[in-house]
Amino acid sequence: MRVAVLHDYLNQFGGAERVLKVILELFPDADLYTLLYDEKKTFGLFKKNIKKTSFLDREWVRRHHRMFIPAMPLASRMLTSSERYDLIISSTAGYAKGFRIEAPYHVSYCHSPLRYAWEIDYLKNLPFSPHAMSKDILRPVAEWLRRWDKRASGRVNLFIANSHFIAEKIGAYYGREAEVVYPPVSLNTFYHEPETPEDGYHLMVGRMLYYKGFDLGIRAFNRMKKPLIVIGRGPEEKKLHSLADPRYITFISSVSDEKLRHYYNGAKALIFPQIEDFGLVAAEAQACGTPVLAFSKGGGGEIVENGETGLIFTEQSSDAIIQAVKEAELVRFNRKKIAEHGARFSEASFKKLFLEAIKQSGFSSH
Repeated sequence: MRVAVLHDYLNQFGGAERVLKVILELFPDADLYTLLYDEKKTFGLFKKNIKKTSFLDREWVRRHHRMFIPAMPLASRMLTSSERYDLIISSTAGYAKGFRIEAPYHVSYCHSPLRYAWEIDYLKNLPFSPHAMSKDILRPVAEWLRRWDKRASGRVNLFIANSHFIAEKIGAYYGREAEVVYPPVSLNTFYHEPETPEDGYHLMVGRMLYYKGFDLGIRAFNRMKKPLIVIGRGPEEKKLHSLADPRYITFISSVSDEKLRHYYNGAKALIFPQIEDFGLVAAEAQACGTPVLAFSKGGGGEIVENGETGLIFTEQSSDAIIQAVKEAELVRFNRKKIAEHGARFSEASFKKLFLEAIKQSGFSSH
């Protein structure tokens, strides 16, 4: 069976790329198509599968890809192939489902519908969109992206969402139903270390994007005068450094997965104030036995069992984080049980449920 795997862009290595890695373990001989490819930033993990990239695939674009968001629908339409496949699997938060690669059946693992189309605040925070730019000016851009995204969704036979939160968006935006298969966590990498003592700090991890809520966490821990370790890089990095009191906030640009596991295990809790599609960071923390203090909306509310594996707060604010931290200090969390809860997000479980969803949808490789 000939399989093509489509992914939006590979100029970074985050949660979506971890999922792609596991999908390619299921289909190791698949051809991989993507708009942008940076071998160094993705640690050479996808080199053997790369078949073709788009006309945008230039070094400067790879480094500043958010400036080229309006050009990506065109690049997607122009990413074609004369090859014919039996099955297409797209791993996408917008663009890959619109690549012009042909097969009788297309399964889309959807991390999110195209954010810039359906949530205009994302457009306001792009490099070409000054904050002063009104929504009235941006609305025609969003409406054009929305029409393209809706048309591209018509190329998909089966949607698999990464959370119930995203399945609801697929229903609202595309008028389609979706199966739900949670993203995978490598339990060989992220696991509970009983010998690692809790070290008195709280933790935030991820790409420094405006919607991730790092500013809320930093302000909260500045006010509480408690230690917070922030791991990650991204466009908001300079702004976040300017907000932080260095007596309490420690920034770490990047760490190995092994080192990250130690940080998870040593943390009192992971702070997770964002509205995430799923939130692989929170699932990794749970697999390590670490309590998660999460905002109720989005994937965090699906990952955390309130009072058992962490706490849920219902207001996206520094005040709510402070209150959650205070409440968590009164709870004796069982880290072993938290790790057992996190194990349900295993790679083995993902592979099994992913293949079952495809099979039960009616696809046949014969």
